[in-house]
Formats: sequence, C-alpha cells, structure tokens
Amino acid sequence: MTVSVVLCLNRAVNYDSVRLMGRRGKLQQLPADQAKQGLALLVLLVLTALAIAGPTGLLAWNENANLLDKRQAQIAMLSAERDELRNRVSLLDPGATDPDLVGELLRRNMNVVHPDEVVITVEDE
Repeated sequence: MTVSVVLCLNRAVNYDSVRLMGRRGKLQQLPADQAKQGLALLVLLVLTALAIAGPTGLLAWNENANLLDKRQAQIAMLSAERDELRNRVSLLDPGATDPDLVGELLRRNMNVVHPDEVVITVEDE
C-alpha cells in the first residue's frame, strides 16, 4: 500500500515538471512565480543591508560602544555633582545648619565681614 502512494506522488511530480518543461528541456517558471521570488529576494537584500549598515547594524556597533563609554563617563560626573549638591543641601537644613557654611555663604554672597576681620583682595596678574 505504501508503494502505490509513493508512485502516485511520484507521478504527480513528474507530470508537473513535464508540463513546465520548455522546448529545450529546461524548466520554465511562470511569471507569477518569478515575481514572488524577485520580491522575496528584494526583501532579503534589504534586510541584509539593514543588518550590516542600519542604525543598529554591524557597522554601528563600534560607534554605539564609544557613545556608551562617553555616556557612562558623563553619568559618573553627574552622579558626583549630585552627591556634592546633596551634601550642601543637607548642610543647609534649617533644623541643623552648619555655622561654618553659613559664614562662608554670607561672606561670599553678601560681602559681610566681622569688625575684627581684614579683607585683602588679590588681583589676577
């Protein structure tokens, strides 16, 4: 029984291939099949080009790695600045203000001095 099934399938394949044979014995394709294969080839070529030269392709990896290193350095710098500002804010807490910081800010921002202090200004050369 399996032998007859194989023979039937084999006959169908042979019939189709004979039907599409040209005069010279070469296998001819229908225009619709050629269009489908051409479209599939075009899609594969576009996908390959994007995988190589696209924004996330092989050529962009080096640039993305350099950009990642720059951004990580920038994040480290901003984190240090944030920690410094957080420390200054904690020192300016109204409940427990640091007297040295208050004195420094008054002298720098409002030009306030004690009567027993002497101000010496140094000009840049």
